[in-house]
Amino acid sequence: MKIKEVYAKSVLSKSKIYDYVVNPYVGCQHACSYCYARFMRRFTGHQEPWGRFVDVKVNAPDLLRGEVAKKKMGTVWVSGVCDPYQPLEAEYRLSRKCLAILFRHDWPVVIQTRSPLVLRDLDIFKESAKLRVGLSITTANDEIRRVFEPRAPSIAERLKTVASLHRNGIRTYVMIAPILPEAENLIRMLAGKVDYLILDRMNYCHADRIYERHGWQDRKTDEYFARVGRSMVQACAELGVECRVAYSLDRPDESP
Repeated sequence: MKIKEVYAKSVLSKSKIYDYVVNPYVGCQHACSYCYARFMRRFTGHQEPWGRFVDVKVNAPDLLRGEVAKKKMGTVWVSGVCDPYQPLEAEYRLSRKCLAILFRHDWPVVIQTRSPLVLRDLDIFKESAKLRVGLSITTANDEIRRVFEPRAPSIAERLKTVASLHRNGIRTYVMIAPILPEAENLIRMLAGKVDYLILDRMNYCHADRIYERHGWQDRKTDEYFARVGRSMVQACAELGVECRVAYSLDRPDESP
């Protein structure tokens, strides 16, 4: 793992998902095989494989302090192309420092992570009435998780984390994205532990070889994601779980 401390020129960037995004790190130690953020290597000049480098923006809190004072308030996503609570955060605490600044200025924040380390910051989370914290959980089967996300925390750890956040009064969601094999079994595990779920299909080709190696090609088709998505929506309705779907549930032959 190549770790490099860098000085960024800005940290509060425009986002296509929310108003802004803050990425305290470039790169991610979790190295998930399907991650869309792999495209970052085209712009950073890194020769190392995705998951083998992280640039640490050591001046991120200082930059953010100045930027929130100048820019129009909007919802901030923490983070878009890295996990803000990847293992290095335990040492550098950049995400915590950035979040504290945003909370102090009463900015709305959406956190997205895979890591139980997020629980470390429960004390400052309670300072914000405009916070949502999400855990990405993509399958209910930890063996499948190891295939796609070998360096990410276990499913059990993530389930415990989201339950603890919810129990502590934090508005909590789970991002089941991308939907991996056996993701549909998550719905019952999450009932009563989240405020809502977000579902999204696999939209990238980075993990194609994994699907081929395990004979899972039929679990990456339009028909598969339509069928599984519908079953998950139905399960959510039966259990009283709010469900938001980020892709079409129509089968290909049903499209207008």
